[in-house]
Amino acid sequence: MIAEIEKRHYTPEEYLALEETAEFKSEYHDGEIIPMTGGTTNHNQIAGNFYAYCKLAMKQQNYKIFIGDVRLGLPRFRRYVYPDLMIIEGKPVYDGSGQTTVTNPLVIIEVLSPSTVNYDKGNKFYFYRSIPEFREYILIDQYQYHVEQYAKTAENKWLLTEYDGQEAVLAMTAVNLEIPLLDLYEGVEFEVGDELPAS
Repeated sequence: MIAEIEKRHYTPEEYLALEETAEFKSEYHDGEIIPMTGGTTNHNQIAGNFYAYCKLAMKQQNYKIFIGDVRLGLPRFRRYVYPDLMIIEGKPVYDGSGQTTVTNPLVIIEVLSPSTVNYDKGNKFYFYRSIPEFREYILIDQYQYHVEQYAKTAENKWLLTEYDGQEAVLAMTAVNLEIPLLDLYEGVEFEVGDELPAS
């Protein structure tokens, strides 16, 4: 299956049809189908902590938070990807007739991995900025207490704020929410020498 994927280009329709019955998730990059690799326990723990914290804190508010399995469509760049988490204000706007692909996240959260850090900070962020509703991008290091937050200003500039250390508190701007890094990293086990490579 993977060898066949590498040999030819697929239309978005062919990709979506294959995803419906696929055993493992893949992303679609302008004709190419890219199988997704598995995540670490730290990656899973951080994503779960973020989801649980937001789900509880935003109860009764007009937001929906989605984790991992929900696909994001980026029609301008002919791409379908799976962000770690997305927050949508109001109702999701779907790509197509089903409820598997959304197009209108307000906030996107990625837990960084050594194999994806440069992509998440570079081209992927560029692709995400094509979404009109997109206002905040949060990148979480899984190997140390470090979070990078990009917030879109009224002047359409992206402002970077970095949070370091377990005493720091992530202050989100697109939603009214603060998350202590101590809670975000609860249950995460850092190993000596664990650190993402410099980008």
